[in-house]
Amino acid sequence: MILLSALNRIALAAVTLFGVAVVVFVLLRVVPGDPIAMMISPGSTPEQIAQMRANYGLDGSILSQFWIWLKAILLGDFGTSISLRRNVLELLAERLPATLELAVAALVFAVLLGGAIAIIGTLVRRTFLEPVLDTVNGTILAVPDFVWALALISVFGVFFPVFPLSGRVDPSVQNDFFTYFYLIESLLTLRLSAIVDISSHMIMPVLALGLPLAAIIARVLKEALLEAMVQDYILLAKLKGKSNLRLIMQEALRNAIGPTVALTGVQFTFLIGGTVIVERIFAYPGIGNMAIDAVINRDLPLIQGLVLVFGALFILINLGVDLLVAAFNPRLRHA
Repeated sequence: MILLSALNRIALAAVTLFGVAVVVFVLLRVVPGDPIAMMISPGSTPEQIAQMRANYGLDGSILSQFWIWLKAILLGDFGTSISLRRNVLELLAERLPATLELAVAALVFAVLLGGAIAIIGTLVRRTFLEPVLDTVNGTILAVPDFVWALALISVFGVFFPVFPLSGRVDPSVQNDFFTYFYLIESLLTLRLSAIVDISSHMIMPVLALGLPLAAIIARVLKEALLEAMVQDYILLAKLKGKSNLRLIMQEALRNAIGPTVALTGVQFTFLIGGTVIVERIFAYPGIGNMAIDAVINRDLPLIQGLVLVFGALFILINLGVDLLVAAFNPRLRHA
């Protein structure tokens, strides 16, 4: 049943992605502005402008342009970037690993921190520490990720210059990699110097992205744990002499994790969207930073490719979350 549900979701995802492609393609063509006007040199003749417009497939109707673009996409051709004059697929392949590593690292940090706060909050319930912890968690939640980014730059980049302010890796180290997954490759090859350098560049962006998500996870997981702690099976386990920590870790957590996983998956998609601003602030070379440049330059092929990548990521994440929720919930797994 899970396999059948996954196949249905994949078919629905393909339809959704097609709809996203149609909407974005049309919107980019009807908004004011001409991308070719940003590329032509002074003194270009009308014939040269027309030739350039034809090279980028902008000389036909919207319907004909979409049909040409769709056929090319199905063949793996995402076109050529207008501003960077490079293949869009190559640009995405270079920048996407940076964003994925950053987003996953922020997610891991958020899950660990949020889970720890939720467990501690459950252990200290009905004590003077509970409102203190809730206040701190609420404060973290109220601050947006880009404000955290600016605050971290001010503290750890200006007043106490501990971490690098921008970039992903030191240029002297960058040429030694065979893939664009720098952190994963460094961990697999046990290159300690590269791991330290990459991690130092990632710490502030990861904190900026992960802190708001950690606060959300902590709040939801704590409520789920408190609800689970009053159930009969918890009372039975308590009569057997188990401590509160063991009750939470061994009994309550497995039942409270389901709704938390569902919410974390939804929030993770927002986290990936938040990389656009955070990457810009830290000059981090991911697809989020590249998306802003593409919009400024009205680079239609690159924007279309980026939107498809973001859409595919959101769909895959939601599909994975649904499967995880079903795996943690026996009633859904055997439905």
